[in-house]
Amino acid sequence: MPWIVEPTQTPESLEEFIYAHRIPLSTSQQAYLRFKRLTDVVLSALALLILLIPLIAIIFVQKISSPHEPAIFRQKRVGRCGKVFTMYKFRTMKTTAPKYAATKEFEDAEQYISRLGHILRSTSVDELPQLFNVLKGDMSLIGPRPLIPQEDEVHYLRAYYGIDQLRPGITGWAQVNGRDLLDDYDKVFYDREYLKRVSAGFDMKVFWWSVLKVLVRRDIREGHTNTPPNDKSAKENGKEIASFQTEMSHVRTIHEQDADEYEVKQA
Repeated sequence: MPWIVEPTQTPESLEEFIYAHRIPLSTSQQAYLRFKRLTDVVLSALALLILLIPLIAIIFVQKISSPHEPAIFRQKRVGRCGKVFTMYKFRTMKTTAPKYAATKEFEDAEQYISRLGHILRSTSVDELPQLFNVLKGDMSLIGPRPLIPQEDEVHYLRAYYGIDQLRPGITGWAQVNGRDLLDDYDKVFYDREYLKRVSAGFDMKVFWWSVLKVLVRRDIREGHTNTPPNDKSAKENGKEIASFQTEMSHVRTIHEQDADEYEVKQA
């Protein structure tokens, strides 16, 4: 088996191989993440209190526009250390939409999105119920986006680099650098960069960039299209991303050979 290690290294298992490449959190980063959890609780509780009436109003409008469909969409997502949790969103798709596929995989996502859903998705208002996930401890305000369990290849790559040490976020570094226009490897690249740089200052940068992206409604694409990545894509970050993609091609080969040895933990 073509392990990507030095000739003197002889890993005994896939888990040993993965953990050998994980990026460790520094002592200061670990301390910050503990403080960040406290901040997440306070800010999410405050936001829910302030937004309570608007949230109820959106639920009311949804029930009027689609009386036979639930206002809140619940879906299993993978969180910190591979733990599966139930994530909440405002429903933006019809019940006929595929349940176990990411929106990017739809050939024609528009046929599944409701009229109100278009507005909620373009303004990211559909993500607001995730404040409950933040309050519960499933998520953070800022971090890598939570994925469905079926995206096993990306879960492998996140475990490979140690990205799964972080709680998933409502917004993140990948979202402000391309969002829907990035492929899986670009997203892992930005998630890995976030893991290396996670700090109070960097989280503030991600937050304000997220606000700007929502206001200008950039990098939004529904479903699978041939639209090329925008100028913020990781593909245009020069030698670093080129080297990263070369490494990813090797890691992907190993993943494909050992896919049945790696499973996302079930709740």
